[in-house]
Amino acid sequence: MTLTSTQLDRYKRHILLKEIGGAGQQALLRARVLIVGMGGLGNPLAQYLTAAGVGTLGLVDDDCVDLSNLQRQILFDTKDIGARKVDVAAARLKALNPDVDIICHPNRVTAENADELVGQYDLIADGCDNFLTRYIINDACFHARKTLVSGAVGQFDGQVATFKPWLRDDENVPLPCYRSLVPSPPDAEDNADSCATLGTIGALAGIIGTLQALEVIKEITGSGESLAGKVLIFDGIQARARTVKLAWDPVNPLNGTANDS
Repeated sequence: MTLTSTQLDRYKRHILLKEIGGAGQQALLRARVLIVGMGGLGNPLAQYLTAAGVGTLGLVDDDCVDLSNLQRQILFDTKDIGARKVDVAAARLKALNPDVDIICHPNRVTAENADELVGQYDLIADGCDNFLTRYIINDACFHARKTLVSGAVGQFDGQVATFKPWLRDDENVPLPCYRSLVPSPPDAEDNADSCATLGTIGALAGIIGTLQALEVIKEITGSGESLAGKVLIFDGIQARARTVKLAWDPVNPLNGTANDS
């Protein structure tokens, strides 16, 4: 792939970076990334990946824009209320960068369609808001050996992690998957409370979604240090961030089920 003069100008700030350069930008333009959830995380994630020139973006969400979304979902305007999120997002993103092919998947990820969805893309970025979908996406990525960049937010805190469980660390221990980070979902009542009634600061979603975009770009271009095997935790109320090593869980139900083909 040869970059056009327009692309050389558009992506000049990437190309100037020795960690990315022309080869890295070409890798971005060839890449296919699936974004699960066009909410508070998916919005900035999609915007920055589009601006970066990721060649194909798949957007998965079955929801419509609601007034309560506008506090943090910055791709949407008041006039968009009632419209499908993926349709509005696709139009905004295409206007930002016509280089990018936007594919809309206006449906919920299920155990029945996850493998097919994941199989169409090189890397998966999960910004969904429920544990069932996170487990389904994790399991599909685990078996397909697709890199998963996961993000989540609370009231004033958030986290980002990258999962590549088919690889092993320096001690020959498999790297963890999402089920090592969250072995079992919280009680249904507690989960409902945290999602629906406790709230979240809108800017936090922008921070975590942007960090996800950065990790996706690093994985595609091979630059920097991967978050695989670690989780980055951001405390917005204290203005602190830390990265901790994530242990492999020996009782993970996926152990021994990897597809080695």
